[in-house]
Amino acid sequence: MPEPLVQVKNLKKYYPAQSGILGLKKVAVKAVDGISFTLNRGETFGLVGESGCGKSTTGRMLMHLTEPTDGQIIFEGKDLASLKGEELRSERRHFQMIFQDPYASLSPRMSVRAIIEEPLIIHGVKDKSERRERVDRMMELVGLNSDQADRYSYEFSGGQRQRIGIARALVLNPDLIIADEPVSALDVSIQSQIVNLLQDLQDQLGLTYLFIAHDLSVIEHISNRIAVMYLGRIMELAGKKSLYAEPLHPYTQALISAIPIPDPQIKREKIVLKGDIPSPANPPAGCPFHTRCPKAMDICRTVRPETIEKQPGHFVACHLYN
Repeated sequence: MPEPLVQVKNLKKYYPAQSGILGLKKVAVKAVDGISFTLNRGETFGLVGESGCGKSTTGRMLMHLTEPTDGQIIFEGKDLASLKGEELRSERRHFQMIFQDPYASLSPRMSVRAIIEEPLIIHGVKDKSERRERVDRMMELVGLNSDQADRYSYEFSGGQRQRIGIARALVLNPDLIIADEPVSALDVSIQSQIVNLLQDLQDQLGLTYLFIAHDLSVIEHISNRIAVMYLGRIMELAGKKSLYAEPLHPYTQALISAIPIPDPQIKREKIVLKGDIPSPANPPAGCPFHTRCPKAMDICRTVRPETIEKQPGHFVACHLYN
């Protein structure tokens, strides 16, 4: 049986906002609206969906960079959502983040050594020789030369900068890495190198990944299980093979139909979704996808579908299967 590392239960994030004439009407932007899933130790859990679906907000809540409105994040038996101050800081060494933009996430005023060493200083590693040894080891581990440690981040290419960000995330020997679209800002040729590096590091260090992306081909390559998000909710969750071989939710089917096939002899019908994503400040009643769903029924417009396990390990929230 897989060993759970993180359990997310009914997680929500609502942002207060104003609308209407003169902004007098108070509304809530439902960035994440009651999602639940489990991260098993040693796996890569993919979180995919269109821009604005809430996947990055979910990652930031797991890092406790954003305070949840409601719900639980159970990390090795402790509810991270309830931790504060020094107790939260001591736990944070066990989960780290790789950010999307390697240009914005590294300080141009700090040397590479200072960037990677900073988490060690914050978490109380006082021995300078130990810090230096761990920084050099991390640089070699991610494919950088330790002789480059005194250079600055702006002297490196995008792929090298992302390797620096990965080294910074790993230097505390965390259990969980939250990778928020770590390859989307990189050239295609570099993307595969970074993805392969992350897989190699996972094998060597026994890491667990929450891998956030909008590119389903990247998600398919790296993930063990995948959750598909739409408008703050999880529409479908399944193992990689099951999801791509037999997608159940109409939204998942549309996303997978848009993946390019490199063989020109193979034809696949592309499902074109009509309309725009509704506003999370005013989501539709019932199923949030019914306004764009080609298979929508009357019940979809009024009743929110329950998430059911249609097949072993394959969950879907859709009235077609209830």
